Amino acid sequence: MSDITIRLARASEDDSVGVLTVAGYDADGYLTLSDGTPDRGYASWLRDGATRGRDGSLIVAADGDHLVGTVTWCPPGSPFRELATGDRHGEIRTLSVLPDGRGRGVGTALVRRCIEQGLDAGLSEIVLSSLPEMLPAHRLYGALGFVRRPELDWSPNASVDLWGFSLNLNPDGEA
Repeated sequence: MSDITIRLARASEDDSVGVLTVAGYDADGYLTLSDGTPDRGYASWLRDGATRGRDGSLIVAADGDHLVGTVTWCPPGSPFRELATGDRHGEIRTLSVLPDGRGRGVGTALVRRCIEQGLDAGLSEIVLSSLPEMLPAHRLYGALGFVRRPELDWSPNASVDLWGFSLNLNPDGEA
């Protein structure tokens, strides 16, 4: 992964980040609802990199000038937090890696950057939601210390069920 750089997205990259996010989700069929119809609403939100960058921290993985991955870090105060309810909780959203960036440690590096953000901010916990079928992501989260938290499971609508995961950043104290 030596040729991959993890950094904040530039404002000029907002559209590219949105396209990348949708492409990564779509490559694995994650934008198809259980009834077989496309999830246009969520795809539209994923495509809006400018808003995510303004109200969160839009992080990218770049291979030279080519963006291969992205994640949205939602610190306290971000309107995009869905599971993070406390002032010392952060949330990871929209992790997406293009097929040509997979197997190179890109997803791991992006999540690690979020963990660093949480540690640097003195947060106690990071949470995230994931579709049950996102098994590669679940393996990545588990390898980085996240645990499955069924009590955090939720449904944004009748067609989508999400699983909750968390990482305790303060293992000697309470999250």
